[in-house]
Amino acid sequence: MSTTKSIVDVRTPEEFAGGHVPGSINIPLNEVPERVEELRALPTPLVLCCRSGNRSENAMRYLQQLGFTDVHNGGSWQDVLRTTEQP
Repeated sequence: MSTTKSIVDVRTPEEFAGGHVPGSINIPLNEVPERVEELRALPTPLVLCCRSGNRSENAMRYLQQLGFTDVHNGGSWQDVLRTTEQP
């Protein structure tokens, strides 16, 4: 049984098109401020990812400053993919 969560990939659309976690949502880091309400509407926890974890860390800190409490830096999208795959 899996819990509901939202995976948000903050890489560019080009990077996202090159590979991503199935079911994840692409909201590039530079679009996060204008898409905050969309992020608020997503099921929590929010798990953010990117190429290395740096951009997702920046996005997580920004959202926490706006009052998001159940938001996490998942690191690289490959790391998130490995944690979501079922054996």
